[in-house]
Formats: sequence, C-alpha cells, structure tokens
Amino acid sequence: MKRTSIALAATAVAAVHAGPAASWLPIVRRAFPVLAGVGAPDHVALTFDDGPDPRSTPYFLQELRRLGCTATFFVLGEMLQRHPALGRRIAAEGHEVAVHGWRHGNALVVPPGRAAAEIRATAGLVTAVTGVRPSWYRPPYGVLSAETLVQARWCGLRPVLWSAWGRDWTASADPRSVLAVLEPDLRGGATVLLHDSDHTAAPGAWRAALGALPELVDRCHAAGLRVGALRDHGMS
Repeated sequence: MKRTSIALAATAVAAVHAGPAASWLPIVRRAFPVLAGVGAPDHVALTFDDGPDPRSTPYFLQELRRLGCTATFFVLGEMLQRHPALGRRIAAEGHEVAVHGWRHGNALVVPPGRAAAEIRATAGLVTAVTGVRPSWYRPPYGVLSAETLVQARWCGLRPVLWSAWGRDWTASADPRSVLAVLEPDLRGGATVLLHDSDHTAAPGAWRAALGALPELVDRCHAAGLRVGALRDHGMS
C-alpha cells in the first residue's frame, strides 16, 4: 500500500510538472489563444528564435530595416553572452529582445531547477546588455513546465508560443516551403515563428526564413495587416 501511495504521488507530481507541455499541441494552443500569441486582428507579430548569431542575424536586421518592420527576437542566453554587441544592435534598431532560455534544452528532461535558473540568467543578461527588461518568454521547442511557468512569471515574463510557423529549421526548407507552411495560419492576429540562426537547426537553414521575409511582409501588407513586434500586437 505504501509503495502504491508513493507511486501515485510521484505520478501526480510528474503530471503537474509536465501538464503545461501540452500547450505545444496545436489543438491546445487554439484553445488558449493568448498563449498562442493571437493579437489584434489588423496586426501580425513577427518573431525569431535562437540568436543572436553574427553569421545570420545581421542579414535579418538589414532586411527588416529595408522592409520597415520591427520584430521580437527570442534569444538564447549562451548566444547573447557570446555576442552582446549584436544584442545591443537588435535593441538599438527598434526591435524587442525576449527570453528563449540559456540553452535550447527541453524543460521536461533537464534536472529540477536548471530551467528556472536559465530563465533568470537569460532575463538578467538581456536587461544588462540592452538596458531594457524583457517582457516575453518562449520555451525551447514550445515545451512549458510548471517550473518554467512559475519562474517566467516571477521574472515578469509573459509566456507566448506561436500561431503560425514556417518549419524553417530543416535542411530541406526553402523560402517557398516556408511561405507554403505559413499560409494556412497567416492571418490578422497571428504570431509568426521563424529562426534567425541555425544554432539548433540544419546548417544554413536560416536562409529559408530570410528569403521568405519579403514575400511574407508583402502578403500581410496586401491584406491590410501591419507587421511588427509583440509589444505592438495588442495582446490583452
């Protein structure tokens, strides 16, 4: 009986810890539109993960400047620590810098306490580098846990996932495939997930997202939609 009770308690704890990870599933994100990043019906939020990367991020900044758009960059702490000047440049050019964790680790499989510590460290580093406290947290792989939810809130971060992504991290991705995958979910209120680095993706995969940017923005503007950062997305 005692072993059964312990097993049931352990199962309950595991369920509480892992329960938020279900938000990764599209059907769950649709049930929680705020977590999915659904915002104002006349706006599309443009977000990038996994930088800052000196091999690729500057090209995205250049293209965003040409297109007249801002975006939210979810940075990894380990990348920002290596390239703080690039992080400062992102902020100086009018973009948001947000928290993606220190490493690209799955919160469900790292030792207890590590994910929370990495959120704290990354949030602190973003503030130190840019002079602005971050507002948003997106977990690697979109996998939330009870620990990361609590820590994000403790750091004043609002968890946000995405409502449209381009599957731009694969070796086979190209600008046309990115646009094709995005198209069904590219509408007013969408939060678009792309990557400005191949740090955790197929080598050179970032070129697919970069190549898709002009057409992506053109399609939004043709539909009468503004394109910008999460701070301008009108999320209630």
